[in-house]
Amino acid sequence: KLVDYLDLARRLRSNALRLQAYTGLRMATAALDEDASGMMNRLQKSLSETSGFQTAIAKFVPKVADLDDLVEHHPSLRPFRYHFRRIKDQSAYVLSDKEEALIAKMSMNGASAWGRLQGLLTSILKVDFNGEETTLPAIRNKAHSPDAKTRETAYRSELAAYKKIEHSVAAALNGVKGEVNELSALRGFKSPLEEAVFNSRMSMSTLEALIASMDRHLPVFRSYLHRKAELLGHANGLPWYDLFAPLGRSERTFTSAEAVDYVAKNFESFGSDLAALARRAHKERWIDYTPRSGKRGGAFCMNIHTIAESRILMNFDGTFSNVITLAHELGHAYHGDRIFTEDILNASYTMPVAETASTLCETIVKKAALEDSQGEERLFILEQSLMGSTQVVVDIMSRYLFEQAVFEKRKTTPLTPERACEMMEDAQKRTYGDALDAKTLHPYMWVNKGHYYSGNLSFYNFPYAFGLLFAKGIYALFVEKGPSFAGAVDTLLQKTGQMSVEDVAALVGIDVKDPAFWDRSLGVIREEIETFLSIT
Repeated sequence: KLVDYLDLARRLRSNALRLQAYTGLRMATAALDEDASGMMNRLQKSLSETSGFQTAIAKFVPKVADLDDLVEHHPSLRPFRYHFRRIKDQSAYVLSDKEEALIAKMSMNGASAWGRLQGLLTSILKVDFNGEETTLPAIRNKAHSPDAKTRETAYRSELAAYKKIEHSVAAALNGVKGEVNELSALRGFKSPLEEAVFNSRMSMSTLEALIASMDRHLPVFRSYLHRKAELLGHANGLPWYDLFAPLGRSERTFTSAEAVDYVAKNFESFGSDLAALARRAHKERWIDYTPRSGKRGGAFCMNIHTIAESRILMNFDGTFSNVITLAHELGHAYHGDRIFTEDILNASYTMPVAETASTLCETIVKKAALEDSQGEERLFILEQSLMGSTQVVVDIMSRYLFEQAVFEKRKTTPLTPERACEMMEDAQKRTYGDALDAKTLHPYMWVNKGHYYSGNLSFYNFPYAFGLLFAKGIYALFVEKGPSFAGAVDTLLQKTGQMSVEDVAALVGIDVKDPAFWDRSLGVIREEIETFLSIT
């Protein structure tokens, strides 16, 4: 029966992932595509009808008395040791057949529908900028403009635009978080955070070690932000609209082809496979570069196991920061390339390790760019790196605190847009402190970030911090051990679907439960901040 299950599960996952990729990518690039929306609805309905299969196996596996021995000695089962162990662990949170079937069907019109609403509204939102109509991704890209007036005007235009959709998106936020609160408690989790940590295949002690280390280092990041404020002529902290203001100067702009070439050349220092993957992605047109109406903002990479390829969405505008984004997303594609060699049932990795390859690739390109530069360009590249690190440590911490507060508040009452804005500003003040101007924060970050609107993926924030700092630690080992260490990193990436986060880290000798590891990784960023303070 276990062998039959593997065959059925493999076929089901292959079909589901292929169809989810096709419909999801169409909707991401054209929010008003009615055909894609209809297909997504049909697909979700079909998938909801597979809940009985999932529930049956979840209840069958724990009843196999000699499961470990059976799996260990059966050649067809042995590669799936961890897969079966997870089913056994997850069985503690599985409800009755009828309840699971009902939840699966209702989620289509619950959290999933609310999430689609947020994605649709932010994709088609029109923003007035100096009397002209533009898109949300385009206006957010102006935060990197070298012109101070452009940055401030774009920031105020962005905030004004959110008022058009704040009530609808607040309803979406309440719908998603309300559903998660109820289902998490029903399944027996103490909180949505406990569920998120369990689903991440990591221990709470690992998360606590990470968060505590981040909290201890917040003053270090504030010293960088205070200095940036001084350099830009601000006396009361840095206004939000200047968080991404470029310092120094880089005359370089890139076409998409030039960006890929630049990234691929720097990837060579890690290995020829990584560089070849970058060039292949561009040549075979895996990447959707340009912003346009109806296309969602930001950037992402989707690994598609059934065709052993990835697809990347960007909103590329030729800046150096977008080159770094490209390196980041190509890192995700490289992770996919490594894991495509595994069975599809051993290829699902969790969010914390999902950011490992991407952040490692980002670090490779940033370090190389820094070494090749001097003067104003060196300052520009160093500060671009610090901007990114500050977002992934300080801003991610604010998002983590905000989401905790939202879940707690939602237990007793729906959030109004005004209350959500207050909670977002409170979270930003707690992490950025007085390094930001309290009069110009970003109260609507909850509208903009799609990460809050998934019923199946709460707290999609701490994985970014984990990924950044885990990758910093791996990069330090790569520098210490040399190119031969790249093989160990490949093995780590390949095995991320078959191990806990802690066991994956142990493959390269890292103990992620030890706060000292996170302190050392943050120490790498602290050295960059000290360099920044010194040269300015």
